[in-house]
Amino acid sequence: MKNIAVIILAAGKSVRMKSDIPKVLHPICGRPCLSYVLDLAQSLKIKNVVAVLGYKAEEIKKQLPAGIKVVIQKRLLGTADAVKEGLAALKNFKGTVLVLYADNPLLKKETIKKLLEHHIKNNLDATLLTVKKDEPAGYGRVLRDKYASICGIVEEKDADDFQKDIKEINTGIICFNKDRLIYSLKSVRPDNRKKEYYLTDTIAILYKNNYLIDSLTITDINEALGINSRQDLAKANSIMRKRINEKLMQKGITIVDSDSTFISYGAKIGQDTTIYPFTVIETDVKIGKRCCVGPFAHLRAGTSLADDVLLGNFSEVNRTKISSKTIAKHFCYLGDSRIGREVNIGAGTVTANFDGKKKNITVIKDKAFIGSDTVLVAPVKIGKCARTGAGTVVTKNRDVCDGQTVVGVPARPIT
Repeated sequence: MKNIAVIILAAGKSVRMKSDIPKVLHPICGRPCLSYVLDLAQSLKIKNVVAVLGYKAEEIKKQLPAGIKVVIQKRLLGTADAVKEGLAALKNFKGTVLVLYADNPLLKKETIKKLLEHHIKNNLDATLLTVKKDEPAGYGRVLRDKYASICGIVEEKDADDFQKDIKEINTGIICFNKDRLIYSLKSVRPDNRKKEYYLTDTIAILYKNNYLIDSLTITDINEALGINSRQDLAKANSIMRKRINEKLMQKGITIVDSDSTFISYGAKIGQDTTIYPFTVIETDVKIGKRCCVGPFAHLRAGTSLADDVLLGNFSEVNRTKISSKTIAKHFCYLGDSRIGREVNIGAGTVTANFDGKKKNITVIKDKAFIGSDTVLVAPVKIGKCARTGAGTVVTKNRDVCDGQTVVGVPARPIT
């Protein structure tokens, strides 16, 4: 979209989160809250993006992709002051300024696109994204005059009893004509209980000066959710998880019970794979076609399953690559392993990958048969078509040759 700039406000502390971590870096389905807002701006192909940082700015900078302009709000004086700082990075820009918040991860591209189109098509000076909520506690209320025109926004802490009964709330997302935004910011004063400069005060200023203000009302209340508490974080995780699962099911993946399946953002799963309940699949996991995973399985980052792999209940796999048609049906731990085709992993198998100082690699070659309760102490290699007896412990660097069978503690070959 042309002649549009975005200012993302990401300067606040985590006061209500009771956390030393900036709230915009708290993870939602495996990635920082901020990342979803950055994705939103990128999906709209907006080139002028400014991030206003403050609290622990250096930590947040590490999450910003190249091309994002960074402005530091040295004193956290409120949202109007933060936007004023952001405008300093847009001196040569003319057009529409969209204000987003880094703690609003659930906004959809379609919603913001409609907001921008409505704003530009009607040549408005300010356009609010609003929503009606039966229990609006905690949100700023949208004020309208006797003609139903928007005339201001009042924050809940400053609202009287009548205003608190208003159901229409401000999501915080506003489009501005840049020149009108600059004009109105000059008149904002900290005349409120928090003694801060509120961006929302610009709406009343524009109204009093007969500028054009309108709104777009959304029906999905979840899009307006801002992350201000651990409860909000949990709710956002639940909503985002449902979205991720729905997209996967639309692509031909069976999720037996979406409510009890936890798949992080960025996990890739092939068609006709079935995911059973109480399975956790983290970011940076790749699963091929026609696999079965779970129930009660945990696939951690760096794991890759090829096609037709069966990974059963109470299995944990970490930084491991498993080739096609391999089976691990029952409670096992496979960490830092490279497992070949058509391997059988018996119940209770453990790859002991950590020696107290570093992680080590276990290699299991094609068609090997690993007996129940085998412990493979890495680094170690199990040869092609090799076998281990039940309860075998293969100690580190004691590789098993192709076709060999080993048993006992420590493992020894049998003829």
